[in-house]
Amino acid sequence: MTELIDSHAHLTFPDFDKDRKDVLKRAREAGLVGIVNIGSGAGLEDNFKSLDLAKVNDDIFSTIGFHPHDASKVIGHSENFDAIKKLAAEPKVVAVGEVGLDYHYIAKEPNAAHLKKDQIECLKRLIAIANEFNLPLIIHDREAHDDTLFTLRNEHANNWGGVMHCFSGDVALAKEVLDLGYYISITGAVTFKKKAEDLQKVVKYVPIERLLVETDCPYIAPEPHRGERNEPSYVVQVAKKIAALKGLSYEDVARITTLNTRRLFHLPHEMPEGRIAYAIRQSLYLNITNRCSLACKFCPKHSGNFEVKGYNLKLQREPDIEDVWKAIGDPSDFKEVVFCGYGEPTMRLELLKAIAKRLKDGGAIVRLDTDGLGNLVHGRNILSELKGLIDSISISINADNSKKYKSVCPSKYGETAFPAVCDFIREAKKNIPDVTASAVSVPGVDAEATRRLVEKELGVKFRLREYQNVG
Repeated sequence: MTELIDSHAHLTFPDFDKDRKDVLKRAREAGLVGIVNIGSGAGLEDNFKSLDLAKVNDDIFSTIGFHPHDASKVIGHSENFDAIKKLAAEPKVVAVGEVGLDYHYIAKEPNAAHLKKDQIECLKRLIAIANEFNLPLIIHDREAHDDTLFTLRNEHANNWGGVMHCFSGDVALAKEVLDLGYYISITGAVTFKKKAEDLQKVVKYVPIERLLVETDCPYIAPEPHRGERNEPSYVVQVAKKIAALKGLSYEDVARITTLNTRRLFHLPHEMPEGRIAYAIRQSLYLNITNRCSLACKFCPKHSGNFEVKGYNLKLQREPDIEDVWKAIGDPSDFKEVVFCGYGEPTMRLELLKAIAKRLKDGGAIVRLDTDGLGNLVHGRNILSELKGLIDSISISINADNSKKYKSVCPSKYGETAFPAVCDFIREAKKNIPDVTASAVSVPGVDAEATRRLVEKELGVKFRLREYQNVG
């Protein structure tokens, strides 16, 4: 069963007093392997209730803090914050939250300015506790975007990361949140048939590697449960809607958001082994080497990050032909098999050809994603050797001239690299049925100039790949 984590639930609210065990049973049956239960929301007492629930359930983790609605009740009593600091040292406490600002209900109050001041001061004190105990923050922001962002920046609330929960802003706000280094968490509101357009645009914009899924139960039940009490098992519907919006599979979204949640909250889990074969959408990708002839400035590998769509692609050793074939399993389950890992596949040309032949003999559709330097690396035209083995090829061109290419994709080949890529594309047209040249939308790359070069001069299809969205 596919694993999933509900990153934000209020299971200690009275709504669950009658059937909490049944709710947890349904969550586990739905594939949930973890729930982050929120301690804030009902004063100091609920923090203790949340921690008690986490202590008797291995798959439940607790947070601590004060909801902005409680700010004016607790701000004048230092013992409240002393109690939170004491709870922060508990092993099952994984974050401070939900904390933040909420001006929705107080905007028309005669003492609104004072109430806002209390909320900001409460948030500052809780950020300080998070920083002291190295805990991430779960931020509640409702109709207070500017003050929330200002406070987070000024109080160094990105020291240990965080998440903007139940995100309700637009793409512009999402960009500012991402710039803080925060995750964005999506609720069942994304499934609504009305008034979900802005949130759905946000989901399409934000890289899946920066999204979490949550229920915020007992609130915001997703379709088809809208109007009911929400519960953790319904987070499956949120993940399915995100998958549909982003053109991913449910398994992709579950795998990636689960890893994101574990990483943010430092939840216990084993680091998965480096993968040779990994599935995304309906394609099976083959990671046959981590070697590369380029040092592209946009490649996350150079910062030590070998993860793609929730998979670890750092190989302990380069696989041989039988290793790869065993990892493939039954290729008929996929619409295509793609040579594309965290390295340049043509650097292992003989293995690539051997595996491609087996795949073609079995009726599979085979694609190659390459940097286009294979002829330069091997000192011969390798495309004629790939004829009949590769159905489609995607070649990274990444610039419209040698100078820009050298800047974006440095290599030992210097000025000769870019002309070699262009020649590779021209030669590919003679040997491969379907040829695409691609560029990553990094600063400094003139996408339209590159498109004109690719389509008009080189005569192949062009694809602009989204920056920081690998896979």
